[in-house]
Amino acid sequence: MRNVLHFIVVTILVALVTVGVYVGLTSLGLMPPEASAQSIPIDGLFDLEVKLIAFFFALIMVPMVYSLVVFRRKKGETGDGQHIEGHTGLEITWTVVPLIIVIWLGVLGADNLRQIQSVDPQAIEIGVIAHQWDWSFQYPQGFDSDVLYLPVDQQVVLKMQSLDVIHSFWVPEFRVKQDIVPGRIVDYRITPDLIGDYTVRCAELCGLHHSTMEKAVKVLSQADYAKWLSDNTAKAIAQATAQAGHPDAGRGQVLYSQMGCKTCHSLDGTKGIGPTWKGLFGSKVPLADGTTVTADQAYLTESIKVPGAKTVAEFGAGAMPNFGLILKDSQIADLVAFIMTVK
Repeated sequence: MRNVLHFIVVTILVALVTVGVYVGLTSLGLMPPEASAQSIPIDGLFDLEVKLIAFFFALIMVPMVYSLVVFRRKKGETGDGQHIEGHTGLEITWTVVPLIIVIWLGVLGADNLRQIQSVDPQAIEIGVIAHQWDWSFQYPQGFDSDVLYLPVDQQVVLKMQSLDVIHSFWVPEFRVKQDIVPGRIVDYRITPDLIGDYTVRCAELCGLHHSTMEKAVKVLSQADYAKWLSDNTAKAIAQATAQAGHPDAGRGQVLYSQMGCKTCHSLDGTKGIGPTWKGLFGSKVPLADGTTVTADQAYLTESIKVPGAKTVAEFGAGAMPNFGLILKDSQIADLVAFIMTVK
């Protein structure tokens, strides 16, 4: 009878501690607000795991503390405690039950992944370029933006690529996080469902200024997004018309910093990952195959659009991304114009 009473008391205490720990953890505000359709199943699974954590914490700590208090050696007791052999049924239970729970969580996790990767054929495509240490966003209407604008309640697929090292796209309120590996285009699907301002961060240690690699994200209403898109498309068309056939070194200098060219190519003659741009235009460039080529406009344009076409001596092949897939012809012309000015 006494053993049954102990069991009842421990069971009640386990339940109370479980609730207390769960309420305590959730009251800490561990997660930012949900701002995407994908965040709902993710937070649901996270909440379940917090409940399990609270329960197993109580299941371990309550019997241990209860035993230390209730079954401690009393004053005057000098004998050994009761000798208890192992219990085969109990050992099988605490092996099989956790295994079932782990398998169950695996199934829930797989279903969670299925939900967040669900494809909407009407999804909007936006390009994302990551490089040390900045983000830029390319819209299919022909313009770039330093701020990622997204429409609410519309799935967006971000076509992401890195120009240098591994980066990781992470908006905490969206929950979904995706690594961006150099040399490949990675898809990231998100359906924003809360209008507001957010911040995209890099969640992969990527170098000296990793902590400052942030950009603004704005989720707009469908009407506001359509107006913003229309206005910027008109500006892009007007700008492209004005710039047609007129390369500009000033714009090229901006691209030099914006697109991460400065990470590999110096302007002062210092050798970097790639050849310096100082005095490059018009010079004789030794190639890995033993030949030389004149660094004229055609060569510089080819080197940006198809960097694997010719490899400069003393530099490894394949180190430079194919900017022909990223930059427009007018932007490449601006970069070449800038290189021509670096003496």
